[in-house]
Amino acid sequence: MLMATFISHSPAETEALGVEWGRAASRGWVIGLSGDLGAGKTQLVKGIARGLGVEGRVHSPTFALLNEYHGGRLPLFHVDLYRLETREQIVGAGLENYFYNPPGVAVIEWIERWDAADLQQPKSVEGLIYRSVKIEVINETDRHVIYEDFGR
Repeated sequence: MLMATFISHSPAETEALGVEWGRAASRGWVIGLSGDLGAGKTQLVKGIARGLGVEGRVHSPTFALLNEYHGGRLPLFHVDLYRLETREQIVGAGLENYFYNPPGVAVIEWIERWDAADLQQPKSVEGLIYRSVKIEVINETDRHVIYEDFGR
């Protein structure tokens, strides 16, 4: 497992990184995102959606908790845990199924509200990937994207 970094100099570059990831994604991928408000998490998800071939508007599910996008190569499940504070609330909202072997690609914002270490443990299903992503704000336009894949 190799940690990689990417410096984005604009929202368009962040989205382009997401497009690459969406094109490479396979069924069962889980991408956990952490970073401050306004760091670019949703911008990255927009790119992932485009890379999967999803058309239409992609927006943060902060109040809905979950947005599903179909019509692309794989379904995209965009989960936002910002309004949930505990693992029990996440389970109570019925979102835990998206953390393990989703029927498409799951991208989970505010993953630190779940036990991300749990997602990094090897699972019995081969070929599944958990990508841990941290987006750090460098300045008004630049972002440091640090990510690491864990085989599951």
